[in-house]
Amino acid sequence: MAVRIRMMRMGRKNRPFYRIGAFDAHEERDGMAIENLGTYDPMESNSEKQVTLKRERVDYWLSVGAKPTETVASIFKKLGIAFKK
Repeated sequence: MAVRIRMMRMGRKNRPFYRIGAFDAHEERDGMAIENLGTYDPMESNSEKQVTLKRERVDYWLSVGAKPTETVASIFKKLGIAFKK
């Protein structure tokens, strides 16, 4: 099973909020996650509170071959999480 680390949109209209999770690659955008790994709130003004992650679980999923999407990869890069391209 191919696993992707990507975002699932939550929140209301004009107020997005995202859950970052591990998904089967064939699952739809707002489908069921294998595991929730954290959250991303782009409307939060404090950059430290924008992203919350379970670092040990993210490291686990990356170690078993899960690939992040481009957006999640850019978030990981800002936080200093290393992964293979």
